[in-house]
Amino acid sequence: MRVLPPALERLIEALSRLPGIGNKTATRLALNILRRPRAQAAELAAALEALHQSIRLCSHCFAFSEEDPCAICADPRRDSGLICVVEESGDLLAIEKTASFKGRYHILHGVLSPIDGIGPDELKIKELEARAKSGAIDEILIATSSTVPGEATASYLLDRLADAPVQLTRLACGIPMGMDIKYADKHTLAKAIESRAVVR
Repeated sequence: MRVLPPALERLIEALSRLPGIGNKTATRLALNILRRPRAQAAELAAALEALHQSIRLCSHCFAFSEEDPCAICADPRRDSGLICVVEESGDLLAIEKTASFKGRYHILHGVLSPIDGIGPDELKIKELEARAKSGAIDEILIATSSTVPGEATASYLLDRLADAPVQLTRLACGIPMGMDIKYADKHTLAKAIESRAVVR
């Protein structure tokens, strides 16, 4: 005997596919959406639909944006010669909250993880290399997380960019080993940016 209506089961299943959302949380969210006025559910559905219609990747830094270039890349007050390389958009947001970084970004959209089938071709590494060799960049700050995949990715990038005419730096200590950069508090992250070390 089916306890939940099929439409509710489909929503629970869809929500449970999101990272960090188990079946219990998905059920609670689905029931909450169902209890709200129809207009709020329609607003949520429209917002989800607009995500893929309105948002694209910035052609410079690969951040999610409705404009190309994104607001950061288009801002003339930002230092175009300083590039911060991050794994994901959440990392960019974490660094921006510190108000300590005045350059631009390059989002890899992941880290190297051979066990998951993620190699250099699945990330925005060729594009980073092209930017590094363009002659317009002075410094590349590698700000991958201090997890094993993050460190492996940083090491790979240092090797790959070894011949580029840029200074390569890495976030300094201050972020605990094994911690994703997006979960660091803004003071720790600001200190790590300020005391970054030259690696080449």
